[in-house]
Amino acid sequence: MTSAHHSNTSYRTVSLETERLLLRPPTLDDFDALHSMWSDGRVVAQVIDSTLTKEEVWARLHRIVGHWALLGFGHWIVREKRSGKFVGEVGFFRFKRALTADFDNAHEIGWMFAKDSQGLGYATEAATAALKWLEADSPCKETVCLIAPDNLASLAVAKKLAYEIKDEVTYRGKSMLVLRREAASD
Repeated sequence: MTSAHHSNTSYRTVSLETERLLLRPPTLDDFDALHSMWSDGRVVAQVIDSTLTKEEVWARLHRIVGHWALLGFGHWIVREKRSGKFVGEVGFFRFKRALTADFDNAHEIGWMFAKDSQGLGYATEAATAALKWLEADSPCKETVCLIAPDNLASLAVAKKLAYEIKDEVTYRGKSMLVLRREAASD
């Protein structure tokens, strides 16, 4: 006979604050807001082929928490500081995309913001805070991101963050740009 054992294995998480935003690791309470964002076709059109189901968002939430638990970094939930309103997510991950060894072992950054929170500078503000934290907290010398060539909004954010296009690859049958950013020097 086996018995289930539930432990409260603790792991490090980090919360960040900017002038307008609060960034914190996700909790189960974020599920509905995440599902609303990832099931909005206007939001995901430039990133994935179709909206995500509740099951897929549930798995995504667990993957984010798993990054924090296993790797010490992950995505943050981004909320407006003043109102507490959910605006999106930003953070780092390793998805083992099998593009190149140096890409798969790098900290990959990504962001997604709800439709009504786009165009307000939130992605740049949140990603800047995330990058500052990563560079202060780890020996990370370079980060990468993967963006579709027609995702002009994300390419504009990446440019503001000092990412440079380094390669074009095919990922899941689509042309994608590989961008890299050297860590800021002290």
